[in-house]
Amino acid sequence: MRNIDYNEIVETVAHACVNSNIRLPECTMQYYRTALKRETDGRSQGIIDKYLQNVEIADKQSLPLCQDTGTAVFFVTIGVDVKITGGSTLLVSDAITEGVRKGYTEGYLRKSIVSDPLFDRKNSGDNTPPIIHINLCEEDILKIEYAPKGGGAENMSRLKMMTPADGDDGVVDFVVETVKNAGGNPCPPVVIGVGIGGNFERCAILAKKALFREEPHPDSRYAMLEKRILKAVNALGIGPQGFGGNVTAFDVHIEYEPCHIASLPVAVNINCHVHRHALINL
Repeated sequence: MRNIDYNEIVETVAHACVNSNIRLPECTMQYYRTALKRETDGRSQGIIDKYLQNVEIADKQSLPLCQDTGTAVFFVTIGVDVKITGGSTLLVSDAITEGVRKGYTEGYLRKSIVSDPLFDRKNSGDNTPPIIHINLCEEDILKIEYAPKGGGAENMSRLKMMTPADGDDGVVDFVVETVKNAGGNPCPPVVIGVGIGGNFERCAILAKKALFREEPHPDSRYAMLEKRILKAVNALGIGPQGFGGNVTAFDVHIEYEPCHIASLPVAVNINCHVHRHALINL
């Protein structure tokens, strides 16, 4: 049995919410540096350079990198013998929600969540509720992955219930078509998460989860598919902010799961050039 203090989770999550909206992880900074070298269009090189200036200003002045500070999305892995202590509730989801409320309020981050999606689009006032996916494990750990997911890129994401006959060519075509239709709307260069398999809802979660990975897929077949998709997307010529160029996407990441014999679910989740995320280990 391992005890983790409720308030420690709250404070750590609050800090992650603020810091992730102000400072980019090293993997995203490397995306920028690589893109600046690869981009051949002068105007698009200038846009990437402006991105880097934005990062520097945000860091020095402790300001958000983007006005859209996103929906707070979490993937949580918690051990079955981990116990939350010291709070009025013992639920890790409640501690994370309180951390989001604290971080977005005290950090003066824009609140973007409405309480009712259709009839009463009233702002919740504190960017809650967050989206929380919880997975149990046998280890005595609490791992929290966080990303503020902007609405512009999220709106360009798609899901398709394909058939097994579509195969890998069909997957590539669907991802490329999705990015092509998105154009400059998701503020490229983008990072593309692809979920394959599971079922209707699971492939969408897989696509979101894929955005958190920083390395190529460990399965060489899927790693090659990631490279193939990235090459095809960058051949579209959309470029930074849609002004043209050869860097439309920074990277492609795939996650997959087993699925029904009659199905091939595929989801594409797009992230903008401000590819923000954080990892918390408690």
